[in-house]
Formats: sequence, C-alpha cells, structure tokens
Amino acid sequence: MTSWFSSPSDAAQRLEGVGYLADAATATTAYLAGALEKPVLVEGPAGVGKTELAKAVARATGAELVRLQCYEGLDEARALYEWNYKKQLLRIQATSSAVLDREGAWEQTHDDIFSEEFLLTRPLLTAIRREEPTVLLVDEVDKTDVEVEGLLLEVLSDFQVTIPELGTVAAVRRPFVVLTSNAARELSEAVKRRCLYLHLDYPGVERERSIVTSQVPDLDDKVAAQLVAVVARLRELELKKAPSIAESVDWARTLIALEIDDLTEAAIGETLGVVLKHVSDQERAIKELRLR
Repeated sequence: MTSWFSSPSDAAQRLEGVGYLADAATATTAYLAGALEKPVLVEGPAGVGKTELAKAVARATGAELVRLQCYEGLDEARALYEWNYKKQLLRIQATSSAVLDREGAWEQTHDDIFSEEFLLTRPLLTAIRREEPTVLLVDEVDKTDVEVEGLLLEVLSDFQVTIPELGTVAAVRRPFVVLTSNAARELSEAVKRRCLYLHLDYPGVERERSIVTSQVPDLDDKVAAQLVAVVARLRELELKKAPSIAESVDWARTLIALEIDDLTEAAIGETLGVVLKHVSDQERAIKELRLR
C-alpha cells in the first residue's frame, strides 16, 4: 500500500501550497484515494474545480499528469492503444516477396510488426505502464458512450490491460486516478463500486472569496467581497451556464486590469461578458440585477 499523502491534513496543506483550497471532505478523499489505491469519482456542475483537483494532486506530489479527455464517440484506439498501421505496412513492403515465400517467414514478419516498436500507447495504457508517480485524469467520463465503461472497468478493477498480440500489461505502480463527471448521464453501478465518491458544488461566499484572493492577491478586499456577492446572486438565476470559479478569478483579474476599485452597477454591466457567455444569460442578469 502506497500513500500519496500522510493524512487528510497533509493533503489539505499540500494542495493549498499549490493553490487549491480543499475542504475537509476533499482533503480526506484525496488522502484515501492514495492510501487505499482506489480511483475517485468527482461529480458536480461545470466549473467547481473537479479537473483542477487532479492537476493540483499532480503538482503537490510531483507526479506526471496523464489526461484522457472523454467525448462522444471515444473508442479503445483513442483511449487505450492502437497499432501504427502505416509503419507496419512499410515494414511488410520492405520485406521482399521472395523472403516472405520462405517457410515461416510470414509468421516471423507478423510477430515483428506486432511488437513494441509499432505500438501507439494512448492515455490509459500510458498511465498503467509508467513506473514513476502518475496521476491519471479521466475527464468528463459522462460524455463517453456506455461501451467505454467496459474498458474502464478492466483498468479500474485490476489496473491491467490485455493486448491480444502482446499479452497482459499490469501496472508496476498504480496511478492516482481521478474521474470527473458533470452528471450528464448516470454512470453504471459497476464503475461507481470501484471508486471513492466526492461531490463538489459551488463554494459559499466566504470560501469563494478565499479562493479568489489566493489566486488574485492584489485584489482589494472590498472589491473581492462585492465580486463574490454578485457571483452568488448570478448563480441563483436560471442561466444556461452559471459562472464557474475560474470565471470568478478571471473577473477579479479583469477588474485589476481595468483599475476598477468599486464594483458599481456600471462596472458590472461593462464586464459582465467575463462571467456570462450567453446573450440570454446577460440579458437576464441585467434585468434581475437592474443594471440598466
């Protein structure tokens, strides 16, 4: 059993040291994921720091981050491995027909072209084969097809992958695995059973203020309080896309760039595009916040 963090408090402290303010539940889950060598499934709305958690763990522990970005239509070739068919064809063509006619020559060529030299590793296999500390981020897993979950189950169950031509590849050193989901669809119970579970939501006003000021230390305290209060009000509206934490930080940097020292209604209206990216959302916010 290998622990990435010595305790939940150690996880919280080291994550904070790389700019990620983890609450008690997040720090405890990060510690347990390393101590128990179990993947962690992080669910929550977009923009609450799910992906950033995996990046922060990599930074805090000095591990390499390997990322598999999920999308509809993702298949085994893009997630796990594929063969370099062009290179294989060139090798076959380079072997003259006279040589291939010899007894056993084709079998030898076949074995040659299905060797390490022709293997193109993708994120899942790359993470499993690495001997150095590795954080594997399977991002937005809910966007994949259900069939991809079968592939994930093999990886998450035994941390090994079977390649028919080469055999079974088992992890020498298990990676720290983070799966993120926006809950666009329900994941299978089989996947959930193999994971620790963490739900992240938008932080409270005080916590978001701490996050923003830690990322933008030059922001005036009064403006920081005004900013997080407005963001909290915006998230209460029925918007297509509520402001993320990252957009709150971007807004803070925008106010500093424009030398705005008071978040007035006029200042909000002029910079609203930093946090709201849909015209309908901006119109609703202007109406609800009475900016005009």
